[in-house]
Amino acid sequence: MADRFLVGGSEASNTSFTIAQMKALKIYSNDDSAYPCKSLDFNKTQNTMILGEGAAVFCLEKGVKTNAIATIEGIGYATEPLKHHISISTNADCFQKSMAMAIAHMESKDVDIIVMHAPGTLKGDHSEYMAIKQVFNAKIPALTSNKWKIGHTLGASGGLSLELAIHMLQHQEFISIPFLNAQKHPNHIKKILVNAVGFGGNAVSILVSLN
Repeated sequence: MADRFLVGGSEASNTSFTIAQMKALKIYSNDDSAYPCKSLDFNKTQNTMILGEGAAVFCLEKGVKTNAIATIEGIGYATEPLKHHISISTNADCFQKSMAMAIAHMESKDVDIIVMHAPGTLKGDHSEYMAIKQVFNAKIPALTSNKWKIGHTLGASGGLSLELAIHMLQHQEFISIPFLNAQKHPNHIKKILVNAVGFGGNAVSILVSLN
């Protein structure tokens, strides 16, 4: 219905009320002074999710543009039935479906990096990683997340993850995460998959590529 439009999200969630909500859901860090959020630290013994703030806005245009900073090659989305509205299945079925849909037109080995949702919770990090293993088998792309730097935003979360992907495409630099050892660093970055999930098992995956 439109050829060009702006889309984005912003978040200013660091209020005592919002933090109390997250703690009531039992997904927030138990340490009030916790920093950073230890996304993808599989040795952690408790949730390390902390809230962050930020904003990201994009101009989306229909079709392939020569002056675009990146191109959306694929999108995927899925939901899954859950026993609790903030839970996720052991192998994140919703992420398996959304990632498979986003890369259905290509070989999975051609994905260079995945920007994971990775909220810093015990189950959230592990289940998304298990979903990636199911989809990519032995050829897992380089993995990263921005939450160890900026915390977990809500309304801006997906947008900020997409911004990280575009930044890596533009500068041809893999921004790693300090909690994963022996990660491969791609020499040339062409395609990045971005994952996002919300309460209730609603997952979205977007594949972006270098223009």
